[in-house]
Amino acid sequence: MNRAIADYHKDDENHWVARLNCGHFQHVRHNPPWTNRPWVETLTGRKSMIGHELNCKKCDEGAPLDYQVL
Repeated sequence: MNRAIADYHKDDENHWVARLNCGHFQHVRHNPPWTNRPWVETLTGRKSMIGHELNCKKCDEGAPLDYQVL
């Protein structure tokens, strides 16, 4: 299910994590050639992707929320 990126934070290993508007977190790594997300490496790039939709597998699975949506 597609959900929009609402914000970002870093995890304990210093990797970027998107906060989706559904209440789930999803890692957004730039790890070529498997995952090509160079935009995640800069503040400007991350800001440009606010509102962009990612496939939320946690929603598909009915997983509990990672954070409270206000």
